[in-house]
Amino acid sequence: MKPAIGLSEKNLAAVNAMLTGVLSDGVVLYTKTRKFHWNVSGNSFMELHQLFEEHYKKMEQSIDEVAERINKLGANTPGTMQEFLEHTSLKESPGKYPAQNEMIKELLKDYEAIIVQLRKNIDDCDEKFKDAGTADFLTDLLREHETMAWTLRRYLK
Repeated sequence: MKPAIGLSEKNLAAVNAMLTGVLSDGVVLYTKTRKFHWNVSGNSFMELHQLFEEHYKKMEQSIDEVAERINKLGANTPGTMQEFLEHTSLKESPGKYPAQNEMIKELLKDYEAIIVQLRKNIDDCDEKFKDAGTADFLTDLLREHETMAWTLRRYLK
């Protein structure tokens, strides 16, 4: 049953497609962060190991919230790696195990790409789709990503 929440079916479909991209980017970044958590080494091993763990735990929560938002808006939530890889804008790096600084740079680049996309999505939800609930939801997610990007950026100064 489609939700009767004041959004047209066309807008619901568009918002859910957008949220599928947000979810997919989150899963890919989560997976990359876990990979780096498992494989970090060097002088700041424990500090970065713990930071990456803190980040992926926060992402795990936000991924679940995005998935549930898709359901709340009447669509099925994708749940396979194949689906996530079809809808992500991020790039994986299979077989590559970079040094600490390169890990940080790669994660930061991904966070910043997500932040830029979230800003566009928020504007679209407000102006184009008239979905204040999703715009507000994405604004909270944006703030989380900005904080995580900021912590990574501080390591590169």
